[in-house]
Amino acid sequence: MLATLSRVRLRLLHRRHLGLTCLLAERELTLKVPSKYVSTSAPLQAKARTNAKKRELSEKKLTHYFVDHRRVRLVAGSGGKGACSFHSEPRKEWGGPDGGNGGDGGSIFIKADRVVKSLVQVVPVYKAEDGQSGGNKNCYGRNGRPSFISVPIGTVVKEQGRMLVDLSEHGQEYMAVFGGAGGKGNRFFLSNENRAPVTATQGSEGEEIVLHLELRTMAHAGLVGFPNAGKSSLLRAISNARPAVAPYPFTTLNPHVGIVKYRDHEQVAVADIPGIIRGAHQNRGLGVSFLRHIERCRFLLFVVDLSSPEPWTQLQHLRYELDQYEPGLSQRPHVIVANKIDLPETREKFRTLKSRVTQRVIPVSAVTGHNTEELILHLRELYDGYLHGDGSTEEGKPTRW
Repeated sequence: MLATLSRVRLRLLHRRHLGLTCLLAERELTLKVPSKYVSTSAPLQAKARTNAKKRELSEKKLTHYFVDHRRVRLVAGSGGKGACSFHSEPRKEWGGPDGGNGGDGGSIFIKADRVVKSLVQVVPVYKAEDGQSGGNKNCYGRNGRPSFISVPIGTVVKEQGRMLVDLSEHGQEYMAVFGGAGGKGNRFFLSNENRAPVTATQGSEGEEIVLHLELRTMAHAGLVGFPNAGKSSLLRAISNARPAVAPYPFTTLNPHVGIVKYRDHEQVAVADIPGIIRGAHQNRGLGVSFLRHIERCRFLLFVVDLSSPEPWTQLQHLRYELDQYEPGLSQRPHVIVANKIDLPETREKFRTLKSRVTQRVIPVSAVTGHNTEELILHLRELYDGYLHGDGSTEEGKPTRW
């Protein structure tokens, strides 16, 4: 018996050895390719992989992606209708009413989200889901799902010029329209006086409203000046923002926000507001569409162009336009920034400007970076005063970035 088992084991081992030998031989034949079919002098045809660099959008293309006002029509979902039915079962003649109620319509909420930076994704019309109708066997209809509209932080919701809510915090929600209530089934009307009601009501219509959404830039400081005064160049010099710069007026078509970082990890947001011209409060030029972005800035940086014939008149016109748009807007904590001090003919104009005003004037050059350190330090002084309540207004607690 043992001899028979040993012979069987030897045969199995022999077969395994032959199978492995054949497999190795097949692999060697496959790997051995004649050298006449292989070219060692031809260059590689495959393209080298490189990290795809994201191209920066130009200012012209950014205008299509940045929208700061929208008019939307919101229609809430209607309630489902109630059902009228009677219970039917063998050997149960008088089953009674069993019609269920309809589901409620969906509501529409407007929610502030820090990830969203523009109102470009907001469509003109929103329609919430309707509630489903009730069924027999006391089955209630499903409620309509609520709809959420994500908007940037700092969005103001208005109805016919009246402000309804200011969404200034991340995650803040506002229920714009309420969904309609579901209808009642005939089971709802069952009573001792009426044992077989045949009444079922329809669901009510959802609310409908037309709202205006306005985005106001959330920033601590705002660069205010006439076109081509060097505001975008100054923002590039003191922060990590990269707005478009060109030697012609109205280069900046949308507000840009740059972050000034300090060694104690504090961050100050500075907004580059598009250029203001005389008569802007009457909607001339870019008009009031960008003056509203200055409303949220807690302190202002008046940028004057020293290469102009009379820089001090620019300051007077800027203050006048701000006060005409909102009384007292120019009286917020501010500093006067005299730009383009690197030009030789601007020294005398700077002295004249300094003698005509009582506020602090900081001469800088956005192109060469001259004296930008003094501006950054004074910006921090204004920010610290704002945090301690000197510049806080009715908007509540200070905003930190």
